[in-house]
Amino acid sequence: MDYEKDGAEIYRQSFATIRAEADLAAFDPVTAQVVVRMIHACGMVDLAGDVVATPQAVPRARAALRAGAPVLCDAQMVASGITRARLPRDNDVVCTLSDPRVPDLARRLGTTRTAAAVELWGERLDGAVVAIGNAPTALFHLLDHLRTVPWRPAAVLGIPVGFIGAAESKQALVDNDLGLEHVVVRGRRGGSAIVAAAVNATASEVE
Repeated sequence: MDYEKDGAEIYRQSFATIRAEADLAAFDPVTAQVVVRMIHACGMVDLAGDVVATPQAVPRARAALRAGAPVLCDAQMVASGITRARLPRDNDVVCTLSDPRVPDLARRLGTTRTAAAVELWGERLDGAVVAIGNAPTALFHLLDHLRTVPWRPAAVLGIPVGFIGAAESKQALVDNDLGLEHVVVRGRRGGSAIVAAAVNATASEVE
């Protein structure tokens, strides 16, 4: 069969196709680069219409990574999707979901394990890049948790997928009164691949 076999050319043509077909007019060039990567991860150019990003979300997240900040993930799938070679300072990629304290903490808090795991991020939250792609409860809990602690992340890439709570949790992030820089995909769409792609694009300017 006749098909393109050169990896670099596949990437070039893919990004060219996305930029030709997606409406990126609402985004500055820095944010547009991240949105292109997010589209590349899911194959849906109309995703751009659902992306909401504060103007400083990507610049602040990028600066934080360059300063050595960790990436805090809600699920191992998100952590696994982050390309370590793109991270500028060999940044820590943290997922506390498998911590043995999580099941009991979730029972005591009356919430999901993914939400409870947010509690274990501790002071690493301060100045971190938060990447949530699976659990709306983790995003809801993060927003509640930040009202009780003095730490603030550099940016929250809040892109959980799902039918229950996903759209609502992302809207809560958009509407937050905590001054959080954020990137979201409105509605039900989201997921590990999309949020990991957003981190990868933020970590390096190389498309």
